Amino acid sequence: MTQAPAIFGLLATTRYLPRLRLERAEVFNQHRWMAPGLKGLAKGRRALAHWDEDTVTMAVEAARQLGAAETADAVAALTLVSTSLPFAERSNAGIAAAALGLPAGAALRDGGASARAGLSELAAALRQQGQGLAGDSLVVAAERRTPRPASALELIAGDGAAGARVGRGAAIATFVAHRSVHADFVDHFRESGHAHDYGWEERWVRDEAYLKLVAGTIKACLADAGVAAADVAHFALPAPLPRVNEAVARKLGLPPTALVSTEHESAGDLGSAQPLAMLDIALRAAAPGALVLVAAFGSGCDALLLRRTEVPCPSPVPGAGKPETSYLKLLSFTGQIDLEWGMRAEMDNKTALTAAWRDHARAARFEGGRCSACGTVQFPKSGVCVNPECRAQGTQAPLSLADAQARVMSHTTDFLAYTPHPPFQFGHVDFDNGARVLMEFADADAGELAVGLPLRMVYRIKDFDRQRGFRRYFWKATPVRRETN
Repeated sequence: MTQAPAIFGLLATTRYLPRLRLERAEVFNQHRWMAPGLKGLAKGRRALAHWDEDTVTMAVEAARQLGAAETADAVAALTLVSTSLPFAERSNAGIAAAALGLPAGAALRDGGASARAGLSELAAALRQQGQGLAGDSLVVAAERRTPRPASALELIAGDGAAGARVGRGAAIATFVAHRSVHADFVDHFRESGHAHDYGWEERWVRDEAYLKLVAGTIKACLADAGVAAADVAHFALPAPLPRVNEAVARKLGLPPTALVSTEHESAGDLGSAQPLAMLDIALRAAAPGALVLVAAFGSGCDALLLRRTEVPCPSPVPGAGKPETSYLKLLSFTGQIDLEWGMRAEMDNKTALTAAWRDHARAARFEGGRCSACGTVQFPKSGVCVNPECRAQGTQAPLSLADAQARVMSHTTDFLAYTPHPPFQFGHVDFDNGARVLMEFADADAGELAVGLPLRMVYRIKDFDRQRGFRRYFWKATPVRRETN
């Protein structure tokens, strides 16, 4: 097979969805006594982040699927976009960059404030043509919103992440045109410090925002490229309102066959990650040479036109996930209900920031050590080799276990210890490189763990300090399944 020439463009796109998929019918069943009008939205499933997932951890998973960890030295910039970032004053992109092992000199940025922010950042990266960067740019968007119970958004929204990698190499798509329009059009808003959005009348948003502002921006983008609407093969427009993308396509003369699925029935609207998620879907379906148009609305509109190349999309596709029927899990995981967990949940989880900094590499990148004298791998790294036949001092070279293959050596299921999702499952993990670590298991079903079961590492929330508003992250082991997530 002939190797694709190195050109500047879009190198990869990806989607990450949490494993749990909450049945919308179960959500509606809890609200039908006071909100029967929600029945029309109670179809399919919405992606539900586990208690130990947030926008940072999901962004890390999306970035790993883009090869950020394996080729960390080639990444020069990372932008993390979200309207639901966990920290208002701490670099959320910095947390993700540390987990990915990106160079200390990488340019990092948090972005957000609108549902089109992810697409805006991707367009900016493509238009810059890599100027001033000695490597690739990663744009990752993730959302874990907390809609008000019994709101339409509670049924429409989904948790997840999507991302793109831009740089010089085997590009899967190249830049054609981009048009951006700012407008302080307020279809919904959320004040700082508030958990829930406040939305306006849907018909007005459809007629004034999508059919005028969005349609006008797309028309200008196509005019800039000298492309007729009928020539667009794939059209992606995230729209939480039903059938809005069809209406925009008809007004512009875009082919009905060009409409890209929003995957509402299987995942839900991913907020700022939705444009990049739909772009990923479109590029996988596009033939070489096809024009792909993606647009997003939010305090204005961005429209981006790309041309597909012959290079296959390298990142994986999300699996079907696991059906979930407990609505209380949604409320518990998002902190919207205060359950009685007993005295074991009353511990003070204050984090000593000085100790956290000294232990930064071990926690962020799951860094152990390899003895240069005998090759023994151990976690944590120490001044003395644990091999009794070696015991060499000062020979430990840093080695990350985050991407190492592993298997279950032993496992324990504890229904007494506190965890936000009982039971607490932990055990010894044997790594193929020889390391052995006592770890917590994530996303493991009851009865699923068994000695020898293949595992992979995932970056998750370790615990919360709710008194001070801090959260700690660490790596956990999860079963390797045929499905991606």
